[in-house]
Amino acid sequence: MINNNYFINAIRFVLLVLVQVLIFNRLNFFGFINPMVYIMFLYWYPIKENRATFIGVCFLLGLTIDFFLDTMALNAASTVTIAYFRPTIMRFVFGVNYEFQSFKLGNATKVQQITFLALLIVIHHMVFFTLEIFNLANILLILKKVIFIGPATLVLCLLFGSLFSVRKE
Repeated sequence: MINNNYFINAIRFVLLVLVQVLIFNRLNFFGFINPMVYIMFLYWYPIKENRATFIGVCFLLGLTIDFFLDTMALNAASTVTIAYFRPTIMRFVFGVNYEFQSFKLGNATKVQQITFLALLIVIHHMVFFTLEIFNLANILLILKKVIFIGPATLVLCLLFGSLFSVRKE
């Protein structure tokens, strides 16, 4: 079972990097909306895994995206930030249910799942665009990018999630 879990996460890692680099980075809706669907890896990663390993894998994910996009570790910093804050976000969204050993993301309500994904995306984008622009005088530009790219990323991530989710009968 453990080897199967590692295998699935490795496949997700590789496929999300390829999809992000080969497809979504070439799309520019309205000239500036570039969705970042690789955030789904942080959403799908098992909850009760080792936190240090998770942060390390997220750093590797961000660095891999940065390598292909030449973005100077912006994605690595953003993914490590949301990997670090993920337990806090989960406690905020799922409340006391998150503390139970048997908690699974699939057992949560759809509203909770969407809220969790939306918070991951907003935090990632705030960190990413703040570091990219690196000038708080341009706070409106940062907010504009977060407001427009965030929902596009959320919609595409929800489509990915529904496309690759296991159906419960």
